[in-house]
Amino acid sequence: MIEEKKISEAIIRTYSERLVDRLENDVLIAGSGPSGMVAAYYLARHGLKVTILEKKLSIGGGIWGGGMMFNYIVVQKEGKEILDEVGIPSKEIFPDYFVADSVLVATTLASKAILAGAVILNGIFLEDVILKEGRVSGAVINWSAVEVAGLHVDPLAIHSKFTVDATGHDAEVVKVLQEKSKVKLKTPSGKMEGERSMWADKAENFVAANTKEVFPGLIVAGMAANATFGGPRMGPIFGGMFLSGKRVAEMILKELRG
Repeated sequence: MIEEKKISEAIIRTYSERLVDRLENDVLIAGSGPSGMVAAYYLARHGLKVTILEKKLSIGGGIWGGGMMFNYIVVQKEGKEILDEVGIPSKEIFPDYFVADSVLVATTLASKAILAGAVILNGIFLEDVILKEGRVSGAVINWSAVEVAGLHVDPLAIHSKFTVDATGHDAEVVKVLQEKSKVKLKTPSGKMEGERSMWADKAENFVAANTKEVFPGLIVAGMAANATFGGPRMGPIFGGMFLSGKRVAEMILKELRG
């Protein structure tokens, strides 16, 4: 006999236990796009406690739509190596231009990250950061539905040793830190430089090179790195995004593990 009460209790109890467990993290990642999920996979695989906050119900960021809703993405050789590692097939169309099914990429990266030990909390957005003694030390979170409805509901807070802004073009974490706390960022102007117009080749190199700590405790990845440091957009080529996520993991592992 199926009892509705037990269905509800099973969900509430399990989720509540997981949420309490995730009040303290090694790494908190805002955004479950390509760079965020790749970072989570590599970090969790090395035993770090990683939580991804995703404001939407769906994961994947900009992967799903491919290019203009043609649901394929392009990667170059370096990006393909990461796809190969996680078992995502790709096809070479031109020399060093590989295409992959965008839906398969999104679902596989999410699966690999979760199976490695990362947790994705979807429907939750980062409203603010915890800023203590000049360092980002966690996130202030709330339900996305609260934001959409415009309700006045106080948030909760979770701690982390590092926070990663992988929120894409808007660089939402950097933006809220800059606007609310008036801090000086590690950029040429001390502020967000803003994303530039498309130049795919330059953007692909720029995103990995500028995946770095922009403020103590806060690392930018993917298109958030380009928006923060003034790089161009690149469209539906994703190798640089994958490499950015891997670079995040390498930086944090070096810092925490030596």
